[in-house]
Amino acid sequence: MLAETDVVIVGGGLAGLAAARRLHRAGVPWRLVEAGDRLGGRVATDMVDGYLIDRGFQVLNTAYPRLGTLLDTNRLNLGYFTSGVLVRKGDKLLRMVNPLREPTGGPGTALAGVGSLLDRLRFAALATGCATLPPSRLLAAPETSTETALRRAGLSDAIIEELLRPFLSGVLLDRELATSSHVLAMVLRSFARGRIGLPAEGMAALPRAIAAPLPADLLDLDTPVAEVAPGRVRTQAGDIRCRAVVVAVDPPAASALLPALATVRMHSYTTYYHSAAEPPLAEPILLIDGDRREIVANTVVLSNATATYAPAGRHLIATSVVGPTAPPEPTIRAELTRLYGRSTADWTHLTTVAVPQALPAAPPPQGRLRKPVALGECLFVAGDHRDSPSIQGALTSGWRAAGAVLDELRAG
Repeated sequence: MLAETDVVIVGGGLAGLAAARRLHRAGVPWRLVEAGDRLGGRVATDMVDGYLIDRGFQVLNTAYPRLGTLLDTNRLNLGYFTSGVLVRKGDKLLRMVNPLREPTGGPGTALAGVGSLLDRLRFAALATGCATLPPSRLLAAPETSTETALRRAGLSDAIIEELLRPFLSGVLLDRELATSSHVLAMVLRSFARGRIGLPAEGMAALPRAIAAPLPADLLDLDTPVAEVAPGRVRTQAGDIRCRAVVVAVDPPAASALLPALATVRMHSYTTYYHSAAEPPLAEPILLIDGDRREIVANTVVLSNATATYAPAGRHLIATSVVGPTAPPEPTIRAELTRLYGRSTADWTHLTTVAVPQALPAAPPPQGRLRKPVALGECLFVAGDHRDSPSIQGALTSGWRAAGAVLDELRAG
C-alpha cells in the first residue's frame, strides 16, 4: 500500500495542477501522481546552449479567464509580441495589426494588400463580434467548421489562403480548418481581448507558478500509473486507496486508463529553433507565408519579445510546421531565407522539437466546449480534450473536474 487519500489526480500537466489547486483550496485531502520527472505535461522548457527552448512554439494569452484564478501573470515577467502579423507576399512584407492594440498601425492594416478592403472590413467585424459578444451568445450560434464559418462571413479565397489559413493553422494545428467554429470564436475572442507573451523563464514557468502553492510532498513524480479503478490507483510503487480519481493525462493515455472514453484524434507539429547574431526582424511579430507554399506555418524571433530566451548578443528564432511530417532542416532554412528576405547561411540550427500529441482535434460538433468530466463510480477525467484545445481549456477542465469531485464527495 502506497498511501490513502480522498482524491488521486493522475497527471501533473496543467489540468491536473488546476484540479489540485481547487481541491487544496477546499481542504480536501488529495495526492497527485505524475509519470515523468517534472510537472507541466506538454508545457515544458529546456535549456540548450544558453537558449530557452520550449517544447514546441507556445505562447501565453493574458485573456484566458482561468489564469486569474490560479496565478498573478505579472510575476511571470512576460515579454509581449506585437498584436498582429507580417505576411510575406512576393517581395513584400505586409504588416497587419490589431488596431485596438496598435492604433498607429490601423491605416496600414486597412491598406495592406492581403485580400480586398471589403475582406479586411468583414474580418474586422467578425473579430469584433467575437470580442464583444458574451461567450454564451457565441457558443449558441449555429456550429460549422472554421473554414465554412470564414466563408459564411463573406471572406474571399485570397484572405483565407494568404492570411487566415496560415495563421489559424499555427494556432489550431489544423491546416484543413476543420476545427469547430465555436473554437474559432473563442480563439478570435482571446486574441482580440488579450496580449500574447512569453515568461522570462520560458513557458515552463506557467506550470511552476500554478504548482507553487501546493505541498511538494503531495506531488509524486516518476510514478507511472498502471491502472485506475473506482477507489484505487495502481502505480509501480503500490496501490493508492481513495474515494475519487481524476485522470488528467493526455488523451491517448487517458483512453488507455479509461477504456470507456472515446478515442481522440491528435494534431501534431514541429518547431525548428535557430540562433543568429543579428535578428532577421527588429520587431516581436509573427511572420506567416502569404505565398501559399504551405510549408512553414509561422516563424518569429522569440528573443525580440523576451530577451532572456537567448544569451547576450544572440537571437532565437522559432519556426513551426503543422502536421506529422517534418521537412529536413535545410528545406526550412531555405524557406526562412525567402520569408525574412535575407540570408540565413550564418544561422546555427540549435534543435528541432517534434510534438506528435500536441492538441486534440476539435471538429464539430463541440457544442458549448464542455464535455462531461464525471464518468460515474467516482471516476473523473480532465484535459483540453474535455474543453477547448488550449491552455485555457486544460486549466478549465481541471477546475471543472475538481468541482465535480467536490460535489460528489459532499453528496456521498
